[in-house]
Amino acid sequence: SVSIISEGIHSGMDLLASFIAYFSVKKSALPPDADHAFGHGKYEDASGLIEALLIVLAAGIIIWEAISKLIHGGDAVSVDLLFIGMIVMGISALMNFFVSQHLMHVAKKTDSIALESDAWHLRTDVLTSAGVFAGLLIIQITNLFWIDSLIAVIVALFILKEAYSLIRRSFADLMDESLSEEEVAKIEEIIARHEAEYTNYHGLKTRKAGPDKFAEFHLMMPRTILLTDAHDLESHIRAEIESEIPRITLIVHMDPCDGRCRKDECTFVCKK
Repeated sequence: SVSIISEGIHSGMDLLASFIAYFSVKKSALPPDADHAFGHGKYEDASGLIEALLIVLAAGIIIWEAISKLIHGGDAVSVDLLFIGMIVMGISALMNFFVSQHLMHVAKKTDSIALESDAWHLRTDVLTSAGVFAGLLIIQITNLFWIDSLIAVIVALFILKEAYSLIRRSFADLMDESLSEEEVAKIEEIIARHEAEYTNYHGLKTRKAGPDKFAEFHLMMPRTILLTDAHDLESHIRAEIESEIPRITLIVHMDPCDGRCRKDECTFVCKK
């Protein structure tokens, strides 16, 4: 059965991907060092990209085998052994469901793209295994053996859809795409809480590397303010952002107000 073979290929790729995820999560957890001052988070992004490319390879092999069997024919599916295949697919779907649930829970808790990629792999396995199970059941009832190859192609298309999503997310982090709109809005809201203590802020930039997040912005302060007061304000803003957004590294540039900003830009009441 080419559909069962396709599931075997898919699961084999998942096993390899899990080893890659294990390595990347272990590396990304290392603290910053002399060669990686911003940490090792991008190991997870690279891992997600490699896993996605493995999925594309698996899908290509499956489609090639399925179409070849449709065009040229091949060994007939053994009706006597279909029941065994159905049992294997059922057990596979059940086990993958529970493992993927646990992985996704940990991935969301740690914001790990490598673990989330692995969880999505297994969730896709649940769907495809269930699909193969249903297909084998239909073959046993109808004796339409071409359904076997059709199911394999459908499995491959599911896998390619999963690969596209992982490639897009991995590239987004590798290309230093901004944090989500919700996270950026949260940072802006926290800064705005202290608007009576600075003249304005600008130049907010954000990015992500695996589970690690980075943000920087310029905080314009009145010229007469003491350095200790400016530092206290920066510390309060930093503490609030770090409490709301885990694993974020902040760089705050303190600029003196030059008095040339537009009135509608300034939130600070200057003291005469």
